[in-house]
Amino acid sequence: MSENQYDVVVVGGGPGGYVAAIRAAQLGLKTACVEMRTTLGGTCLNVGCIPSKALLHASERFEEAEHGLEALGIKTGGVKLDLKGMMGHKDKVVGDNVKGIEFLFKKNKIDWIKGKGKLKSGTEVEITEGPDKGKTVAAKNIIIATGSESTPISGVDVDEKQIVTSTGALELGKVPKKMVVIGGGVIGLELGSVWARLGSEVTVVEFLDRILPTNDGEISKNFLRILKKQGISFKLSSKVTSAKTAKSGVTLTVEPAAGGDAEEIKADIVLLSVGRRPYTEGLGLEDLGIETDKRGVIQVDDHYRTNVQTVYAIGDCIPGAMLAHKAEDEGVAVAEMIAGQKPHINYDAIPGIVYTWPEVASVGKTEEELKDAGIAYNSGKFPFTANGRARAMNATDGFVKILADKTTDKVLGCHIIGPDAGGLIHEIVTIIEFGGSAEDVARTCHGHPTLNEVVKEAALAVDNRTIHI
Repeated sequence: MSENQYDVVVVGGGPGGYVAAIRAAQLGLKTACVEMRTTLGGTCLNVGCIPSKALLHASERFEEAEHGLEALGIKTGGVKLDLKGMMGHKDKVVGDNVKGIEFLFKKNKIDWIKGKGKLKSGTEVEITEGPDKGKTVAAKNIIIATGSESTPISGVDVDEKQIVTSTGALELGKVPKKMVVIGGGVIGLELGSVWARLGSEVTVVEFLDRILPTNDGEISKNFLRILKKQGISFKLSSKVTSAKTAKSGVTLTVEPAAGGDAEEIKADIVLLSVGRRPYTEGLGLEDLGIETDKRGVIQVDDHYRTNVQTVYAIGDCIPGAMLAHKAEDEGVAVAEMIAGQKPHINYDAIPGIVYTWPEVASVGKTEEELKDAGIAYNSGKFPFTANGRARAMNATDGFVKILADKTTDKVLGCHIIGPDAGGLIHEIVTIIEFGGSAEDVARTCHGHPTLNEVVKEAALAVDNRTIHI
């Protein structure tokens, strides 16, 4: 096989793309990955999941030191924010992670083609920008894993200085006195929480009548109450129609979503976070006739194949939740399918997590979805206030809710708001993957004292037999 001829060429080096490349190489396929950034890891590792979690963790520790430790009998006094140091921590975490991916590419003998790729045909990728501009690589199979970008809205022009996306919100040089977050979804609430903890006065403007609109309604309602208690303000059922920048800050025009009188809100920084859209600009999809929907989402079959038989797509640019771990699983699956294996992904067993404090996590169906589908179910709920470990941690906000089929007791969904919800949810992810029941969870011995006992008690509550409440 010639130098520029591969079994698999992956376009995009984010979680979906680099995992697809690694798995393909493990399976003995000659593999290359085209990435236009100067580092691997895509949005997630560079300007998304990883840096935001570094700031979330650091800001949580800052707030705990400033306000939370005294309740545990620890007096600190004189806690000061070193924002430059905090940003340095974030940058080091990012750097270590992206270098790790580069090491894995070398280990697995994956060629990194540096630049922006465009599909020249169903078996060729041309590099149109970057260090390898002008190079064309050929492949028996091409995997599109180009991810997503922040969705713009009319009247709000991003400059990444005063009006920022998540990218700019991770690079602020000082804590804004006032921040307005446009959008009450995961990214906006996470980054809004970071800057609120560090001292910013944060207001969230959400078009719909609740935050986290795709989550279970009871979770969204309780989460709103908790965030308000933390000092974040909300304007629900509201829309931003314009944003004007000046040296003094940004002036937003906000109207009721249903129509009505407008008002002005002033802020130092505005974070635009109304969702993400597939990033496929300049990829050449139209030239090849690759089918997309009106939003630019690439249409694929059950094997992640587009209507061009040698071209596959995964991750944020195909239907489904825009989650790094979904993209990773799809990367593994598509590589194994190309190699002739028969992998499977259970999309009902993919968790979603909001990394605020407390965290929010979910898997499977919400109560609203079950009601809409006419599925009879039992619900079991247990609060963290009744858990000994949560009390010891002084972290008692929230609850675990398990939804199980009324007839078979099969677990259909689980929704958690509380400490370490993102870790606790995986017990139920496993149960759903294996088709288990609430009884299976209830009959499994859980260590004491742990937060995991709340999951067990919620499973017991499905059958109305909790012990500790």
